[in-house]
Amino acid sequence: MPKHTKISVYLLFAVSFLPAATAWSHHANSAEFRVGSVEIDRPWARATIGKGRVGVAYMNLNNAGKNSDRLIGAKTPVAEHASLHTHIMDGDIMRMRPVDAIPVPAGGTAVLEPGGLHIMLMRLTNKLKQGEKFPLTLIFETAGTVTVDVVVKSATAKSSKDMHHHGG
Repeated sequence: MPKHTKISVYLLFAVSFLPAATAWSHHANSAEFRVGSVEIDRPWARATIGKGRVGVAYMNLNNAGKNSDRLIGAKTPVAEHASLHTHIMDGDIMRMRPVDAIPVPAGGTAVLEPGGLHIMLMRLTNKLKQGEKFPLTLIFETAGTVTVDVVVKSATAKSSKDMHHHGG
């Protein structure tokens, strides 16, 4: 077979996989992490400021199953302790309170976001730096355990969609 024909065959072969690879890539990004019927979407944290020894992680927990589940714990090598929290109004003051579990309703979503449910990371072993990632293991009552990569956003980020800002 002439050399240019071999190259054409290889190129045709490689190009034939492009649509499948693109579809797989898009599908892989539609639900970043999954355990059982629970998809963990866009886990993120804010960068810590100064000597910041406390961090917070947020995400969406989507339950495609027919049975409810509960997030009952978390752990990470970047903190000595991780715990589940919520914010409540105490008179005119918003206070954080630990919770035993975060319900993930069947066919529904538990939203962990600033001002609401979240995962507190206590006694950080390192600062959380914008642009970096760290592993966070989530423990569900029924679905089991999964480790996700948490993306560190700016210290002022309000959601996972906030883009990185350069120079300030």
